[in-house]
Amino acid sequence: MRNSTILATILIAGIAAVPSIAKDSKDFINDAIMGDNSEIMLGKLAERAASSVDVKQFGHTLVADHTLAKRQASAVARKLGVTPPTRAMVAADTEYAKLQVLTGSSFDTEFAYYMVKDHQSDIDEFEAQAKDDNGPA
Repeated sequence: MRNSTILATILIAGIAAVPSIAKDSKDFINDAIMGDNSEIMLGKLAERAASSVDVKQFGHTLVADHTLAKRQASAVARKLGVTPPTRAMVAADTEYAKLQVLTGSSFDTEFAYYMVKDHQSDIDEFEAQAKDDNGPA
């Protein structure tokens, strides 16, 4: 998890350093902050609802790491003239509703499955954005 946060911070800093920011970079930073909002929301739910101590701890880590990432990304967004969003991603809202009705190991399993899938998607998006902002590799 920390590797994803570190990658996000590095990529966000790289976006901020690009002299001419394209509109799609503004959309990207907006989506990144919505992603942080999503992780914070789901992390708080895991802290409360998970049955496994490890899943509860992971939820706590999500909240801490994504609160920091959101603070950093929001500073970049404001420099770009983007008002940081307060809402979560639609997919996270859907997952939250699904997780709210689960308990015990069913909650833990679904939460872990969603987190792996979501973080892999985030990494793919960050890598694609870094490649677009920095030119061909």
